[in-house]
Amino acid sequence: MSRKVVRSSKFRHVFGQAVKADQCYDDIRISQMTWDSNFCSVNPKFVAMIVDASGGGAFIVLPLSKTGRIDMSQPTVCGHTGPVLDIEFCPHNDNIIASGSEDCSVMIWEIPEGGLTQPLKEPVVKLDGHSKRVGILSWHPTAHNVLMSAGCDNVVILWNVARGEAVVKVDSVHTDLIYSACWNTDGSRILTSCKDKKLRVLDPRKGTVIAEKDKPHEGSRPVRAVFVSEGKILTTGFSRMSERQVALWDPDSFNEPLTLQELDTSSGVLLPFFDPDTSVVYLCGKGDSSIRYFEVTDEAPYVHYLSMYSSKESQKGMGYMPKRGLEVNKCEIARFYKLHERKCEPIVMTVPRKDVQALQNEVKELREIVEELSKRVSELESKN
Repeated sequence: MSRKVVRSSKFRHVFGQAVKADQCYDDIRISQMTWDSNFCSVNPKFVAMIVDASGGGAFIVLPLSKTGRIDMSQPTVCGHTGPVLDIEFCPHNDNIIASGSEDCSVMIWEIPEGGLTQPLKEPVVKLDGHSKRVGILSWHPTAHNVLMSAGCDNVVILWNVARGEAVVKVDSVHTDLIYSACWNTDGSRILTSCKDKKLRVLDPRKGTVIAEKDKPHEGSRPVRAVFVSEGKILTTGFSRMSERQVALWDPDSFNEPLTLQELDTSSGVLLPFFDPDTSVVYLCGKGDSSIRYFEVTDEAPYVHYLSMYSSKESQKGMGYMPKRGLEVNKCEIARFYKLHERKCEPIVMTVPRKDVQALQNEVKELREIVEELSKRVSELESKN
């Protein structure tokens, strides 16, 4: 009886490749802040990175085509009075970017076409509502002008950016620092992980808790959580022995994880990036020099290890290009923008595929072989 040894998958052979040196963004002083955000946001027009700045906080926004060495005099977005902790481009308008800072404010900026020609100091909208630094930002995936922010005051605020006002304030749910906050694919749920060792699914309209999980990971280090396919939740965290873990949960039955896998003993927080089109999740550790990727399926063990991209230098942050910015005709399924201390390096994830011409040549050769064999068979038959 034949037994299938290897699980069949379209993405088993996905591989990562760094671009050539002249396609990197060099001589950028990436922020030294010890904060577990991505420090980078990217869309089909621009790449933005949080940089070191004296006397306040700043981030740099470059057109994607402006590769190579970046001049020291390159203008920055520098309206915050404290260090910038998180930035995120709006998914509905590539020229709009939000920033959260230690100065307790959230600012919305409009980047001119072609990039900045002079320092940008005045935001389009300033959102004041947090009493402590703002470290997490996330735009609503389907509704225009809706932004979620989470601060060190343990409060989640949903903003109407067009009016510049808070619409929903979730201030009585989280009892400690919020580690992560994200939307599901249609924006009907919010998922948060918190220092009080609880995972919560919230209704964004009411600000109420729909489901809650105590201690998704036993360790005391930060937990990250994202929604994956079919409403399931993927978390990264640490065991009691400080081993890094990845787990998958069904929010309808939160008692036991669908799977829980131990990865290694590194100390960096794993940032998960989920691609709903391919059901592949990429785990990028702060301070790691690798990107692991897994396929999430509906068959046990649910989270299947695919492979790992490794390099020599560690990453200080990571930007993730939306699918509409990829070169899909080159079989690209993901692109990351890896932050080093002094540069940003794009990394392309590709599904290997034989090109059409090679396949056509193979078919032609096979046809010739078949014709040759049929001739020989007819010759043998005529002799007999």
